[in-house]
Amino acid sequence: MSRRGQEPGSGAESLSSDEKEMVAGGVEGESSTEEHPAGEDSSEHSSSSTSEEESDAEESDGRRSGANCLPSCEHCRNENGQKEQVTPRRLAGGQYIMHLDTEGTYQCSLTGLIFEVTKAVRITYSLLSWSKYANLVEKPWIVGGPLFDVRCDSAPALTSIQFPHSLCLGDHGAGMAFKVLHIKGEGAAIEPSADYSASHVKWLVSSLSPVGPLIQSQEPVQYHGAVILYKVVDEHPSLSFRVYVATNNDSFIKDISRAIKHSNKKFIKIDKPPVCQKLLQKGKRYRLVCEPEAEITPEEIEFVDGSLLKLKSYIEVYLEKPDDFTLSLVELESDATVWKAKLRESDWIHYDQNKNEQKRSAVSVKKRKPALSILEEDGLCSKKQRTSNKADGIETKNLTDQQLMVIAKLFGRQWREIAIECLQMEMKDIEQIQATEEEVNMQKFLLLSKWRDREQGNGTAEALYKSLHEKASYEILQALQGFSAQC
Repeated sequence: MSRRGQEPGSGAESLSSDEKEMVAGGVEGESSTEEHPAGEDSSEHSSSSTSEEESDAEESDGRRSGANCLPSCEHCRNENGQKEQVTPRRLAGGQYIMHLDTEGTYQCSLTGLIFEVTKAVRITYSLLSWSKYANLVEKPWIVGGPLFDVRCDSAPALTSIQFPHSLCLGDHGAGMAFKVLHIKGEGAAIEPSADYSASHVKWLVSSLSPVGPLIQSQEPVQYHGAVILYKVVDEHPSLSFRVYVATNNDSFIKDISRAIKHSNKKFIKIDKPPVCQKLLQKGKRYRLVCEPEAEITPEEIEFVDGSLLKLKSYIEVYLEKPDDFTLSLVELESDATVWKAKLRESDWIHYDQNKNEQKRSAVSVKKRKPALSILEEDGLCSKKQRTSNKADGIETKNLTDQQLMVIAKLFGRQWREIAIECLQMEMKDIEQIQATEEEVNMQKFLLLSKWRDREQGNGTAEALYKSLHEKASYEILQALQGFSAQC
């Protein structure tokens, strides 16, 4: 695949404070499938996000997107080192926007997409789910990588897009055919690819609407895989996990996080290196092994790419005692270890950073009251608190600067929306803070400090919990619960 060297000057705009905050995870969100012909300005009108899409996009689970989890594969070295890496700005609803100031070839550092442009443009794009369009993918074609909706304010200037794929071509690339599925309204067209490499499929832009890579192969397809771990959050001392075995495909991984969000159970993501060290092959059987022994259901799986499936398969792991343990994914035919991780109790214990003490969450403490019941018990802390406001002769304790910084660091990308909706802060206050402070965690801290000052003697952990409990993350609520219990 032809490559353009890095431009002598940076063709992309510098990063704002919002962009510095971003990490390469949670690349989620949906947009419409309306097609935009060449020449139509569509960048900022690609559909308003729904509340569900914003909720899905909000997840910040610490993982890097599949395109950036470069596989340690002897056949698939990164061929895009000469592309200028650009970090886009994150918009609401899981969309990204990239401003390019001059012609060139640029790679998104978060999604792996590569854009070739002939002049300055503004490109807006978002990750979509393949399962929504499963009926449009017909055999013998199969999904080859993530699906994206890309828009551009000057479509003729966007000449080509290279989509990351999740396959290992090895020595069998000649036996594969690559094309792209171009979704237009209620239908779709299979269009030819211009070229392909070990990591990308190149498509010459015809019009702008959702597009993703397809493949057809005469030989068994091998995938770069990922193992995603979630732990059930409940009051039982035993441990229960969901283990997802997926292709290293951002659309697939997005569907997994969405399924977790919409489950009737609560989960926390266990942050372990997800990338499989050996390839996954369609039709081969794999076993998940636990040391010490655990209840694993099912004991074996036959691997398939579940990108088109609405319901994603998973393996359930149950341990009676909360001890450290090791999980390994093993290929049955060769007995080779494909993926392995050591899980320790510290992976799901929350830390009280103010005292540098470990505090167990409700998932591993017996007979612990639910967070709401603890924080709603009036007077639980009032008899022990020593400073700040005096009401009815009882002192209450405001949150300290150190405690506010702990909470600030736990806020995700939706912190501004939460501040306005839950803390009744004004947008002008947020803009004023952002104008005077570049570092994002400090912006969050200053905003919380402003809330505490406004509340005067009621800037307590309990008050902040009551304001945030409908919108804030589990980690924030746990931290506030811990602060309340200290008083």
